[in-house]
Amino acid sequence: MSGTSALEQALRHDRLIVAFGMAAVVAFAWGYLVAGAGIDMSMADMPMDPEPWSPSQAMLIFAMWWVMMIAMMVPSAAPMVLLFTAIKRRQAIENPVFTSWLFLAGYLLIWAGFSLAAVAVQWALDQAGLLSGMMASTSSILAGIILVAAGLYQLTPVKRACLRYCQSPVFFLSRYWQPGAMGALRMGFRHGTYCVGCCWFLMALLFVAGVMNLVWIAAVAIYVAFEKLLARSPWLSRIAGVGLILAGGVVLARSLVVTDSASL
Repeated sequence: MSGTSALEQALRHDRLIVAFGMAAVVAFAWGYLVAGAGIDMSMADMPMDPEPWSPSQAMLIFAMWWVMMIAMMVPSAAPMVLLFTAIKRRQAIENPVFTSWLFLAGYLLIWAGFSLAAVAVQWALDQAGLLSGMMASTSSILAGIILVAAGLYQLTPVKRACLRYCQSPVFFLSRYWQPGAMGALRMGFRHGTYCVGCCWFLMALLFVAGVMNLVWIAAVAIYVAFEKLLARSPWLSRIAGVGLILAGGVVLARSLVVTDSASL
């Protein structure tokens, strides 16, 4: 009995260390975003002509995107990481805290790759004059297309397949378990791949309301958490998909009406 109690205490201890560590990372990420992510937003509402990006500006935008992904995605990944920690402790082979951080590092590495792709898209939109100072779409047609496309993606088999692995830590870990430190890193990378496949179009919605719109960022993060944590609830993705399609349709319809009125 005493041996079991000691094991349970150790499990709680390791999970607490990892949980507090992740909470600190998320808090730092949100603090960085609230502080402006190093970007001067004082002239965000002023119309400006597109200008070439400097390497330092591109790195700043990349840091903004990656920290944003950390703030939004780590909370919903916490159940997976903590279950991984508990299993590692029971195996008593490697340090569970160290390997859990390797798992999380692999997870965040794939989101760094997504952030690079997001920077490339933002650069293209900015150079085309389609983004405001708040990094929101200045084109109603583009905003409507993003909304409709994101809604349609919510209804695809790819979305459902990726979401299945994100919703069920037991299912993912039982299928893709790999031993050792490098195994933890690869597992985190694989899990991150499924999460990117599940959520990447939701992140594209940031271009509709503004990449630095903290309310919009928080809303998407909360939805992602509910979608992952409410297992066996495919209705949530479907409702969100239909809602996004309808919203995009309204935006496109209004844009066409405005265009027709302007041409008269």
